[in-house]
Amino acid sequence: MTTTSAGDAGTQTDATETPRAWTTTGRLPEAAPQLQDIERARANISAIAKVTPIERSKALGEELGHDVFLKCENLQRTGAYKVRGAYTKLLSLTDEERAHGVVAASAGNHAQGVALAARELGIKATIFMPLGVALPKLQATRRYGAEVVLEGEIFDQTLEAAQRFTRETGATFIAPYDDPRIIAGAGTIGLEIIDQQPDVETVVVPIGGGGLISGVATAVKQKAELLGRRIRVVGVQAEHASSYLPSLAEGHPTTVTVRPTIADGIAVGRPGDLNFGIVREMVDEIVTVRDDEIARAIVLLLERAKLVVEPAGAAAAAAILAGRVHSAGTAVAIVSGGNIDPLLLQQIIEYGLVELSRYATISVMLPDRPGQLEIISRSVAASSANVVGVLHTRHGRGLGIGAVELQISVETKGEEHLHEVLQGLRDIGYDPRVVR
Repeated sequence: MTTTSAGDAGTQTDATETPRAWTTTGRLPEAAPQLQDIERARANISAIAKVTPIERSKALGEELGHDVFLKCENLQRTGAYKVRGAYTKLLSLTDEERAHGVVAASAGNHAQGVALAARELGIKATIFMPLGVALPKLQATRRYGAEVVLEGEIFDQTLEAAQRFTRETGATFIAPYDDPRIIAGAGTIGLEIIDQQPDVETVVVPIGGGGLISGVATAVKQKAELLGRRIRVVGVQAEHASSYLPSLAEGHPTTVTVRPTIADGIAVGRPGDLNFGIVREMVDEIVTVRDDEIARAIVLLLERAKLVVEPAGAAAAAAILAGRVHSAGTAVAIVSGGNIDPLLLQQIIEYGLVELSRYATISVMLPDRPGQLEIISRSVAASSANVVGVLHTRHGRGLGIGAVELQISVETKGEEHLHEVLQGLRDIGYDPRVVR
């Protein structure tokens, strides 16, 4: 099987690799950052950003069949990688541009990255955020010293307001991904990965507009070439916000309708122009993940890796866990951020536990006579499942006179254990159904 990447079209590769579904032009956009730009950015951001740790994931390694490591950008300052690009961009501004301040539009991580970078460089930052922004992200952005303007029911309205403010004040608009210096800052993660895990064969990266993957791909591909090696780069998009696959098939950035997804950090309807050109040349494969797969990954990372990760940040791990990533050797999955509202985390944990059959609500129809609840309870206890909730009702569609519905919510050890609970109820004459 053959596949192509920038600079090595027609090279014979490992049989586990997937050929591109698009063709390359053999050249990068003129504005694309080069390795020396990323190296320079790396030296500069040492004043503000951490070199984040890289941790082995045994659970993901078992799924992939090779070692998997997590690049923990959720442990970065501001809780995400965005500060790398923001600081690189703001550092390049002239004195006159700094005097006029900077503007950004964001519902989360980009806002915090720009706010922190501006504070460290003594630049006034005005951040436009949508009216429904999560409270923790709003509070964090303000704590970093930015002036926050809440405007717009949807993000397009927020962006329009920020651009209008930019025109009226002369402030510099800081794009979230479609900018060569933003890309160079993100690319510093790729250099760190090669330093920390020299045997890396595959790097798996979440994709929204494309700032992170275009920077990381540029860094690892160019660095690997100097080392006489080849490193694959796999991008991961949310299934409901997958703009890159149709864009690459069409040969130009294409706008798609973004459907609701928990991965709001990568819910972007159109690739960045510069990002698209880099991804087309540098990225080997792009896959998508569903929300339920992301939820499952969040639970796994929390339970097994002790990492709190936002949905967008869990996309790369979700792709590995779902079996959509293949590698001939060691893989590194970038955990791009950890800024998640605690209430959403609670919902995702519950949802993820349901997907893993660790939590279930079972409906059982019973005759309305004494002792039935005790019989059910004994059966569930005999299977060593833990009952955490009970709903007993005589009223409901399909219930006849003299019948009741019992819903019991149970904690189990997984799918096999849940089947054991259900079979125990069947064995004593009931017809249980899992309703959640």
